[in-house]
Amino acid sequence: MKAALLYSAAGSLLLSALTTAPVTTTPVTGEREAAELRGTAVAAARARAAGVDFGPCPGTRDLPGGMRCGTVTVPLDYARPDGRQLELAVSRTRATHKDPHDSGHKVRRQGALVYNPGGPGASGLSFPLAGRLPEWKRIAAAYDLVGYAPRGVGRSAPLSCENPKHFFKGPTQSPAHPSESFKKARVAEAKAYARGCAERAGGALRHYHSLNNARDLDVLRAALGEDRLTFLGTSYGTYFGALYATLFPRHVRRMVFDSVVHPAPARVWYHNNLAQSAAFERRWQDVREWIARHHDVYGLGGTARDVRRSYARASARLAARPAGGKVGPGQLQGAFLRAGYYDEQWPHSARALSAYLKGDPRPLVEQAARDPEAAAEAENSRAVYVAVECNDAPWPTDWEVWDRDNSRLARVAPFETWDNVWTNLPCAYWRAPRQRPLDVGARPGALPPTLILAAERDAATPYDGALELRRRLAGSVLVTERDAGAHGLAGGPNACVNGHLEAYLLTGRLPERRTDCAPRPEPKPDARAKPRREAPGEPGAGRPRR
Repeated sequence: MKAALLYSAAGSLLLSALTTAPVTTTPVTGEREAAELRGTAVAAARARAAGVDFGPCPGTRDLPGGMRCGTVTVPLDYARPDGRQLELAVSRTRATHKDPHDSGHKVRRQGALVYNPGGPGASGLSFPLAGRLPEWKRIAAAYDLVGYAPRGVGRSAPLSCENPKHFFKGPTQSPAHPSESFKKARVAEAKAYARGCAERAGGALRHYHSLNNARDLDVLRAALGEDRLTFLGTSYGTYFGALYATLFPRHVRRMVFDSVVHPAPARVWYHNNLAQSAAFERRWQDVREWIARHHDVYGLGGTARDVRRSYARASARLAARPAGGKVGPGQLQGAFLRAGYYDEQWPHSARALSAYLKGDPRPLVEQAARDPEAAAEAENSRAVYVAVECNDAPWPTDWEVWDRDNSRLARVAPFETWDNVWTNLPCAYWRAPRQRPLDVGARPGALPPTLILAAERDAATPYDGALELRRRLAGSVLVTERDAGAHGLAGGPNACVNGHLEAYLLTGRLPERRTDCAPRPEPKPDARAKPRREAPGEPGAGRPRR
């Protein structure tokens, strides 16, 4: 699921980029594998020679922080580097050289820090603006901050699977235990969506996957003139970042994996989604317990069970009469799903639910209604999400498997299970060939030490993913925010986490092999709480993702 980097603001070891390549589930030959490797090297060499011609950012005026934009050219198919090309949109702010704690000290530039916020389907083009935030000033002094839109996203050859005018459907239902007729309708929608992706993208659809995202990252590295990559990936960004570390270990300088997708091939992606739905049930409990502790403010119940009853009462009322004609149970569930990602969303969500049950639907409509102006961006984001995950790995193609597994799970984890199914179900009917997930990892000494950040109760990327990545990447160190569940830790309110991030990026210093940080303070209740403001690099409208 989508992530936010800025809080205030998802076996086969390769020792060289030119030793082997991943295989697909369709028949492949050694010739194609070799061609993909050669194509990556060719594209990177061309990108280094061309560089990036940074200039004004399209569609913007007088951006603060000196952000500039350009493009990097990559092949659609790395086995055919002279074939169709894609242009990836790239943004950058130059290192400031200014020490925020010592105005007389000029900080040495250390190169470019490239960032991906997750998704799949999220753009990091706004990330360079992070350098204006206090939490990022020391890092921005030493690094050019670089964001980009991955292939298919935004201005980077946008992918689409349906008419954006028809994308926002609402108000919608969100039954925790759907009827057979409801399931049948959603299966039909999934089939239609998969068909739309195939018809709109044609033969290019098969080339939108995580392995190509990793190859694109190496071409971007070369275009920036960097011999070795310094990279920060959040959520899904940790997955293709791990692919990059496996494919191109000699091209790595420093890598930060923030909120980690479980990288085991057997978990990508069907079983990761099952684990995610189970984790969201625990996180939903956290949210309800916090609301219950502040019953005097919100009046939603003094226990987590009471809060759940209040939520169910609101959902039933919305099913009969949507708020403002726009917000039904589906939109309510989406709003509280966001609260599962971000602690600072809790006061806003609790206020909206409280006000609605007391007769004022306006805060809930403000929070949960979809903005038609964001439909094109949201539809593009979902198209890329679905294409990448469906292409990345085999999925069950029999609806009975999905129905069996998720019916069992929904008995104990009803909050998110079925909505997660409907998001990913097009993969059951996908018309493009599937990749076989690469068995990521690095032997001792093959990869520079890397930093892993994770919250113990993160639901979008459950904590066992961080433990697994640490096991697979020799020399990596895990920093855990204990008893916390926010998704995306870098640059957040936890000074302990940020201290380790700064020490690693600025000096290469890592803590002990496993380090714990105390949790961030809980949000303060406020009956007048306002919505959290999205930070640079954070996804916009639509369902949150890895």
